Amino acid sequence: MKNIISFFTLVIFIIFSVNSQIKEDVSTSFESSKKEITTMMLQQAKDWSNGDVEAFMEGYIKSDNLKFVGSNGLTYGWKQTLKNYKKNYPSKEHMGVLTFDLLEFDELATDVFLVIGKFHLKRTVGDAEGMFSIILKQIGGKWKIIADHSS
Repeated sequence: MKNIISFFTLVIFIIFSVNSQIKEDVSTSFESSKKEITTMMLQQAKDWSNGDVEAFMEGYIKSDNLKFVGSNGLTYGWKQTLKNYKKNYPSKEHMGVLTFDLLEFDELATDVFLVIGKFHLKRTVGDAEGMFSIILKQIGGKWKIIADHSS
């Protein structure tokens, strides 16, 4: 009887230890992903503010599957999204200085995040700001935007 009680005590201890470790690993993974995404987006803001749309677009998946929803509706594909950015922001004055306020990070799956935030453009041609929600997927060890809804 003493052995059975000792055995069950050991099993319960192992279950609690493993569960605690899993929660710690998930928390560490979430924070690590959040930091990587934030770093990528800060680089995007820097690239945009330097007038480099192509470098800014490195944050997006280079695929026809990219989806961008903006004031002109739904756009499919990396090339068309780049073309639209160049058309709508033809000069450094139109691009201005970009900053983000990252409000929410939600892990949808191990390698997929939803990020909600605000963007701000400080420009000589008039400031602009709005909200965005983006879905990012970790591809080849890097976070890439696969869907962007900006308004």
